[in-house]
Amino acid sequence: MPQDPAERRVTVTGPPRRARRASGYYRPRTEIDEQTTLGHTYVRSLMRSQLRAGLTALAVLGLLVGPLPLLFAALPDARGLEWAVLGFGLYAPLVLLARWYVRRAERNERDFVRLVEDR
Repeated sequence: MPQDPAERRVTVTGPPRRARRASGYYRPRTEIDEQTTLGHTYVRSLMRSQLRAGLTALAVLGLLVGPLPLLFAALPDARGLEWAVLGFGLYAPLVLLARWYVRRAERNERDFVRLVEDR
């Protein structure tokens, strides 16, 4: 049966019914996806907390490693002390600092996801 050229199929589309929410429903994820001012504020707060953790780790690293040249200059005859401090004494604090930083960064991200997912 041939179709009349005047009769064409028309596809009607609309938003899925399950995706509709009650009016006034607030989702932070949509704010971030749509790049609104509020979404920008959420992302900026995550970036600030991550920057704060990074700068704290950098400051502790600077306080830990920075005075070592002064210590070694003050004790020129202590070659064994230099090797002991650099070879053994510095690694444990660096590992602890790295572990603290990774845990802090993961906690910041977990808090952000919890905020965005409304959990």
